[in-house]
Amino acid sequence: MASEMFQGQAHIYKHALSYANCMVLSCAIQLGIPDVIHSHKQPMTLSQLVSQLKLPPQKSDAVYRVMRLLVYSGFFATRDFLDENSENQQGYILTPSSKLLLKSEIPNLSTFVRAMVEPAMVNPWQSLGDWFLGDKTTPFETANGAPIWEFGDQNPRFNNVFNEAMASDSQMMCLVAKDCKQVFQDMNSLVDVGGGTGVIAKAILAAFPHLKCTVLDLPQVVANMPDTNNLKYVGGDMFHSIPSADAILFKHVMHNWSDENCVKILKRCREAIKDKNEGRKGKVLIIDMVLDRDEEAANMTEVKLIFDVLMMVLVTGRERTEKEWENLFLEAGFMSYKITPLFGLRSLIEVFP
Repeated sequence: MASEMFQGQAHIYKHALSYANCMVLSCAIQLGIPDVIHSHKQPMTLSQLVSQLKLPPQKSDAVYRVMRLLVYSGFFATRDFLDENSENQQGYILTPSSKLLLKSEIPNLSTFVRAMVEPAMVNPWQSLGDWFLGDKTTPFETANGAPIWEFGDQNPRFNNVFNEAMASDSQMMCLVAKDCKQVFQDMNSLVDVGGGTGVIAKAILAAFPHLKCTVLDLPQVVANMPDTNNLKYVGGDMFHSIPSADAILFKHVMHNWSDENCVKILKRCREAIKDKNEGRKGKVLIIDMVLDRDEEAANMTEVKLIFDVLMMVLVTGRERTEKEWENLFLEAGFMSYKITPLFGLRSLIEVFP
C-alpha cells in the first residue's frame, strides 16, 4: 500500500512540475545549445559547450544539470570518443528532436517552442479554473482580456511570434510533400485557406510546379505578399467565400473552430469546388489530427489529447475523432472521405462531394 502511495506521489510530482521540461528546452534554444553542438561537428564535452556558449566557468554545473535533464528527455544524447590526446571523453550530440531546433535549418521548430512559453500563452493555463467559473469564451480571453486573434491584432510582437511559430510548424510539410503525388497529380489549381505567408503553398509547388496556387488569408496577413507566376495571395474571409479551385486545402485550421463554424467553412468549400469544376469532382484536403487512431504510439496519443485541451484554452476549437470528422462532412453535404496518416501527429483527410 505504501509503495502504491509513493508511486502516486511520483506521478503527481512529475505532472505538477512538467512545465520545467518546456522551460528548460526553451532555455537551451535561447542559449543556442543545439546550434553550438551542431557547429562543433563532433561530440562536444561540457567544458567545450560552456566555453562556446561564452558562459562563466561557475555556470558549468548548472549547464551539466540542464543537459542531464535534456539528455534524459531525448533532446540530446552522449557519446564516448577519443580526444586529440587519445583520452576517453564523453560529449553531447544531437538527436532527431534537437535537429529540428537548429535555427540554420528547415524545418526549424525552435520558434514554436519559444512561442509556447510566451506569457500570453502560459497565463491562460493559470486561468483555466477561473474560466470554468466565469463567462468568457476561452481561458485565453479570461487571462489576456481579448480572444487570441484580437489580442494578436493589438500586440504586434505577440502576433509576429505566433505567426512565426505556425510557419515553422508548416515547414514540416516539406519533408513529405513529394510523397503526396497521388493527391496532387490530377489537379490544376489549389487554394490554401489560412495559408499565411505561403509556406505550405511553396512546399507543394516545389514538388508539383504544374499547379496554380492561391493563398487565402485575412487582408492584413497577405497585404504585402508578392505574387509569382503560379502563386497569388488573396485577402478575404473563409466564412464568406473561398476562391474556386480543384482542391481546397486547410492545414491545421479546422481544429481552431467549433463544429458549427467548421460546417459553415465546409459549405463554402462545396460552393468553390462546384463553381470551378461544373461536374468535375473536386475535393477538400484537411491536414489535422485524428483522435483514437489504432496505429498510433502512446506518446502520440498524449500529445493529441494535450492539443485538444490547448484548443479549448486558446480558441473555441477541438481535436476530433474519425466519427466526429465524418459527422461534419455529412452535415456539410459531402459524401465520402479518406484518411491517410502522413504527417506524424496529423493525417491527410481527403473529402469528396
